[in-house]
Amino acid sequence: MTKVAVLGAGSWGTALSLVLADNGHDVSLWTHRQEQAEIINSTHKNEKYLNVMIPKEIRAYHNLKDALQQVTVIVLVVPTKAIREVCKNLDAVLEQNVTIIHASKGIEPESLKRVSQMISEEMNGYKDKDIVVLSGPSHAEEVAQRQPTTVTVSSMNERNAQLAQDLFINKAFRVYTSTDIIGIELGGALKNIIALGAGISDGLGYGDNAKAALITRGLAEIARLGTSLGANPLTFLGLPGVGDLIVTCTSVHSRNWRAGNLLGKGNKLDDVLDQMGMVVEGVRTTKAAYQFAKKQNIEMPITLGIYEILFNDKEPKQVVEQLMNRNKREEMDDLARLLSSMYSQ
Repeated sequence: MTKVAVLGAGSWGTALSLVLADNGHDVSLWTHRQEQAEIINSTHKNEKYLNVMIPKEIRAYHNLKDALQQVTVIVLVVPTKAIREVCKNLDAVLEQNVTIIHASKGIEPESLKRVSQMISEEMNGYKDKDIVVLSGPSHAEEVAQRQPTTVTVSSMNERNAQLAQDLFINKAFRVYTSTDIIGIELGGALKNIIALGAGISDGLGYGDNAKAALITRGLAEIARLGTSLGANPLTFLGLPGVGDLIVTCTSVHSRNWRAGNLLGKGNKLDDVLDQMGMVVEGVRTTKAAYQFAKKQNIEMPITLGIYEILFNDKEPKQVVEQLMNRNKREEMDDLARLLSSMYSQ
């Protein structure tokens, strides 16, 4: 049995807590809201996020130091905009060496840092090469119902990746390992942009043809940016790439799809975010990817179009028309570049 603190009591943090508890681990679930911790402990429910019973063995905490007592593993599942603040607080109260696993999907605007880089910058003694990321096609609602789910854990430290695999794997939650942390983090973050686009497409009333094109060309953009940052292109053909892209672009469980769907139906961004009541990571990631693509002169027309909808109040139909009327090109050019980068590694 391992003592684990899961930081972040949203839907995904709660679902991962259930997986750990099912595996017999001692789980502390931390939330920054005292009222939420009290409700979880008294009712064994977290109904705002997941409609499931939480085992009494999972104890919720509001006090961070109390949640960390004697833990050897920390699973960080907070929105990317909160990563730095939570890690600063964590660094101030953590009294023992631990293994850090994060399951947050996003990129920081302006700095364009991945989550593992943000963690290492805010926590003394924790290098990004030792941090583990957990990612893949995994709706929290289905994980909480113990439906079959497969994910990948990745770290440049193979021992830590193996530890994470052993910690989470069970008959309903299969876990693979990888050393391509750059590709795993970028795949998990960038697919949220395309999921916004898929929701917009559905909100506009377009059919499967449009969504299939969006997903396929979106994957090309993800691979284009990812390989420019040193990711293994094959990663984007696996669970954290194609797998996560499919599940996030095609399901009503996806908050990014739901947000995009509301945008496609004519709602404004601020109103959409108010209606969602939860963080929509794709919005922040769109800004970061747009900034990076401009800086590095990387062609990402779908990302550019979604950025225009989100931040420049452009009409979704106008963006679709612009994408459809771009200059003619050969599709195999992208595949050739992808294969070239594969064989050059």
